[in-house]
Amino acid sequence: MARFPTWAVIALAGALSVSLAGCSSTGGKRAEDARKAAAAQGRAAVNTPRWTFAMITHSGDGDTFWDIVQSGAKQAAVKDNINFLYSHDTEAQQQAQLVDAAVDKKVDGIIVTLAKPDALKAAVARAEKAGIPVITVNSGSAESKAFGALTHVGQDETVAGEAVGEELNERGKKKALCVLHEQGNVGHEQRCAGVAKTFSGKVENLYVNGTSMPDVQSAIGAKLQADKSVDAVVTLGAPYADTAVKAKADAGSGAEIDTFDLNAKVAAELQDGTLGFAVDQQPYLQGYEAVDLLWLHKYNGDVLGGGKPVLTGPQIVTKDQAAELAEYTKRGTR
Repeated sequence: MARFPTWAVIALAGALSVSLAGCSSTGGKRAEDARKAAAAQGRAAVNTPRWTFAMITHSGDGDTFWDIVQSGAKQAAVKDNINFLYSHDTEAQQQAQLVDAAVDKKVDGIIVTLAKPDALKAAVARAEKAGIPVITVNSGSAESKAFGALTHVGQDETVAGEAVGEELNERGKKKALCVLHEQGNVGHEQRCAGVAKTFSGKVENLYVNGTSMPDVQSAIGAKLQADKSVDAVVTLGAPYADTAVKAKADAGSGAEIDTFDLNAKVAAELQDGTLGFAVDQQPYLQGYEAVDLLWLHKYNGDVLGGGKPVLTGPQIVTKDQAAELAEYTKRGTR
């Protein structure tokens, strides 16, 4: 029997695994297999230096949206041989301090959200003065270029809101409640303003305490009880959609519940008709592309977008697409 050196056996096994993955019946399975393989092996696809990139967001604890962003960023970091650091704080001043801390660590690149841009401006400027390239992600597309960032990865929040207004028109809605769960978040204001711009009916903003779901449920329920003319409720984050569904039941309202962002619960409720539609901005792609673009800039001096944001959304998702996307939400990539 012929004997092969160990390296040849390993190479053959790798080739077979790639071949088998290519024969998978669905693209989703191929992508999942590749994700698991990369996570298990921890092997980079490049031999560039092990640079350190820091992502600092305005996320709160336990926010599933940001879990998906991180998942994409970590996958790209494995591929690009990047040491990936993640930190977050809902308080803008604390978030700015985290950016300062990353600068002090002399990281090789910074990814930051600008939900409250004025509070982050000085910290971003300090990073750039230190020669650290910055990419903004998710929020702050309007300020990104002015702040000196390489590019912005995310959706245009006004355009996303406009898409919602148009969808509400197609559904024949007359009065919408736009639920803002984070005071001072410019992206949230832009979303609701976008809805009002294209919606032919009336839009009313409702500000709620997003850190307390019972408070959110109570506030939405009270509004629906007081105003029976509201026939659509738009929440600005997936976790708040189910809370709005409960508030609707409490109020005995017939309003349709719609939401920004996807998760497994939203996908299931789209399928069974509990929700009308969702706006997907592809958070996995935001994290993945932000890391990948920083790597490309460090390696090859590349800049993507031509001075414009790199858009990852919006995509209107209805019952018709929910079944297809449910597979991806369960694995945490949509």
